[in-house]
Amino acid sequence: MKLPSALNSIRDLTIGTEWENDLFIVGGAVRDQCLGGGANEDFDLVTRGSAVRLAEFLYEQGLAEHFPVTYARFGTAMVKVADVTIELITARRESYQSDSRKPDVEPSTYLEDALRRDFTVNSLRIGVHDGQLVDTLGTGLPDLEAKVLRTPKDPAETFFDDPLRMLRAVRFRHRLGFRPADGLYEAIVSTSERLAIVSKERIRDEFLKILAHFTAAEALEDLRHLRLWPHILPEVLDMVDVEQGKYHHLDVWHHTRLVVDHLRDQPVRLKLAGLLHDIGKPSTRTIDAKGDTRFFGHESVGAAMTETMLRRLMLSERDILAVRNLVKNHMRLGSAPEFSATAARRLVRDLGDQVEDLLTLVEADAASLRPGVQVMDLSAIRARIDDVTMATPSSALESPLTGEQIMALMGIPAGPEVGRLKQWLVEEVLEGRLAPGDTVAAEAALRDLAR
Repeated sequence: MKLPSALNSIRDLTIGTEWENDLFIVGGAVRDQCLGGGANEDFDLVTRGSAVRLAEFLYEQGLAEHFPVTYARFGTAMVKVADVTIELITARRESYQSDSRKPDVEPSTYLEDALRRDFTVNSLRIGVHDGQLVDTLGTGLPDLEAKVLRTPKDPAETFFDDPLRMLRAVRFRHRLGFRPADGLYEAIVSTSERLAIVSKERIRDEFLKILAHFTAAEALEDLRHLRLWPHILPEVLDMVDVEQGKYHHLDVWHHTRLVVDHLRDQPVRLKLAGLLHDIGKPSTRTIDAKGDTRFFGHESVGAAMTETMLRRLMLSERDILAVRNLVKNHMRLGSAPEFSATAARRLVRDLGDQVEDLLTLVEADAASLRPGVQVMDLSAIRARIDDVTMATPSSALESPLTGEQIMALMGIPAGPEVGRLKQWLVEEVLEGRLAPGDTVAAEAALRDLAR
């Protein structure tokens, strides 16, 4: 393994110390290197000595860029060397209480340390000083070569100890292209309720990593079969087996997965919108007198549900509102027979820098309809939006007059009437009857309105 300069520096500095030949790279960096992956941005180093003392030593010798962050309870420390984040770990054994995924730890052997890890392929280690690959369990390398995801101990015990590993199993299976070992997925099903003890923040982080990968659509189905959705976003299960009528060949759930698959190369925020764009359909489904299936207002219902769900998952306010906005507007382009300049101005005003995301979502949605269904011409819509954007940036699609100017011109006090007149001016701009920023024409228009 070719070491980055940061690890070369640690190797050189620890020669002749208690850590010489007792310091190993372990975990994902070793696994990815063995799989021919690219360079890692951070590394885990394990030693039978004191990781905290090693971190302090690196700082005292001027190698670490800041005073180490230490976690004495777990025997770990974090340092940064040459802009590389490095976690230092004392080899340990762990024991868990039934109501917590935070273990009690005590220093131990490399074998015990390997047994406490999530998967055998993450237990491989490489000596910092001699560069030798060590397979402590004897199963890590064969599993890596066979592309098998296996736990070091009985999988039910591994997942009971730390339930977050169930989500990691789904992530690694699809990210690495591995197959689960016999009994692995069955153990997840049998212990899935344990995920309830994990914090929403940790669940969110693992879920977003799953969604970020191009295999997200397949992984989402795994989450369903493994009974993990109730602990992530339980509402998505309501989409299963909800039939959609003549324009669709799939139920809402499988249509949604197909939309996410069409968004496989898009950012996570857009994939979240794809996952939730039809979340309002199960509660709004009706069948009219002709026997046609309808979902009136599902986009508005879905937008409200999206906000509630993502707040529960503790996403940032910015991400919540962005995803909500896309869900709310995903039917908007198909609501009129012609996409006029006025409609384009309104879209640019309301969506701002999310216009392109909305178009991408609509394209993915349309591509997931029943084959042969005629869809809208998005190229014409894009051209109309481009024309409007070039002529009128979104920042100009507002009232040419401020509230104070309206009060002075009309001789009225502050109140609801000022807001109504200001919105009337906005509508005049959007309809193209007023030029953006034309205060003279806006004043004349208000005087005409008053007369």
